[in-house]
Amino acid sequence: MSTVTLSQRELRRRRKLGADYVAPSPYTLKNALEKGDVFTKLSILIFGLGNVVRKQYVKGLIYFAGEVLFIIYMIMTGGTCIKNLITLGGNKPRSGWVNGQYVNIPGDNTVLRLLYGVTTVVFCVVFVLWWILEIRSAYKAQCLAGKNGHAPSFMDDIHTLFDAKANQLLLFLPIAGILIFTVLPLIFMISMAFTSYDHNHLTLFKWVGLENFKTVFSNTGSSAVSGSMFLSVLGWTLIWAFFATFLNFFFGLFLAMIINRKTTYGKNVWRAIFSMSIAVPQFVSLLVMHQMLQPTGAVNRLLQNWGWIDGPMPFFTDATWARVTVIIVNLWIGIPYTIMQVTGILQNIPADLYEAAKIDGANWWQIFTKITMPYIIFVLTPYLITTFTGNVNNFNVIYLLTRGDPAVNGASAGKTDLLITWLYKLTVDRNDYNLGAVIGIMTFIVLAAVSLITYRNSGSYKNEEAFR
Repeated sequence: MSTVTLSQRELRRRRKLGADYVAPSPYTLKNALEKGDVFTKLSILIFGLGNVVRKQYVKGLIYFAGEVLFIIYMIMTGGTCIKNLITLGGNKPRSGWVNGQYVNIPGDNTVLRLLYGVTTVVFCVVFVLWWILEIRSAYKAQCLAGKNGHAPSFMDDIHTLFDAKANQLLLFLPIAGILIFTVLPLIFMISMAFTSYDHNHLTLFKWVGLENFKTVFSNTGSSAVSGSMFLSVLGWTLIWAFFATFLNFFFGLFLAMIINRKTTYGKNVWRAIFSMSIAVPQFVSLLVMHQMLQPTGAVNRLLQNWGWIDGPMPFFTDATWARVTVIIVNLWIGIPYTIMQVTGILQNIPADLYEAAKIDGANWWQIFTKITMPYIIFVLTPYLITTFTGNVNNFNVIYLLTRGDPAVNGASAGKTDLLITWLYKLTVDRNDYNLGAVIGIMTFIVLAAVSLITYRNSGSYKNEEAFR
């Protein structure tokens, strides 16, 4: 394609990539459908025909076997799964005569119908991708046979797969794992949000559209789940994630810089002391702190014995105290990780930057704000984003310390519940899987928006070579 016909956006993109620009492959589905010969176009129906004609017998048979297996699956199982996904079944458990015997006849298990239906839909999507890959392969074989007189053999393809396309080979298993263990469960969970799968319909439920979203976002439903409750939990989740992330970061940064100073003696000892909390399992520390901060726990007893307080401090019984408590306790867990991260960065900042700044007469504050802090922020921006994401989903700290308490009468979420702990209560404690799925979807949307917006506006994304 000549540069005259390229759009201005494409020209800017190519100039930006420079030497890294890679021309798009000409073996696209569009070219195959438009420029393919009769055998390539017949491959639309008979998989592998175009490859077999060009003497790529093994590849052609592999594509054909994939088509045959998919057709057999759809005839024997897949078609029924798709039908069951649409209806979700409606037969309740009953008793009746079967072969002259009066027996209990089980009803439809809609959970399995939903799971098998979603799995079949994913198989159909994979089959479409397989179909596109097969047509492109047939067109590529046609082009190479016309250009070189023959298409690459199977051994040539194997050699290319282990050489030029080794990245595709190595990424196959990780991608397959993501599809099976992440994407498929995610689709299954999203599907639950549009059903009546709750504590009243554990084995037999139906599609209800957006009713669950209406329940979560409006105040007209039950007091256990409402729009005001969702906004309250969402607000506290974001406040918690903000303080849990940035207090850990700044306190950890402060301590790491003090330990890293030339005048500080016993650097390794100090770092070992702070690292001890990492060595202790997190749940052990949290359970110990939970017991110590109880009304009859060690902390309240000591304060009362010393005469500092007349009654037990409401660490977990008052909403404000409970929220402040979980943030402070989280510092004990998070600061050592930040110290380790920042220490590695501080030790790798080029010394000539500091020397040049001192020669120019910069004081310690100017050096910190112009060199140290920008360098740390540049390197740690992805880490801060993942930490913020982890704190939004920080189940352990909240649940092991407060269980979401103090509780609210008639509500399914307590004053310290995050979206993730609320989701846990809705599903495990109340068996309202449909409402839990809605909360899961909203959690994903919030995290995706915050992560993408923050990262795309950071220096780590815009100018990745700034400190090279």
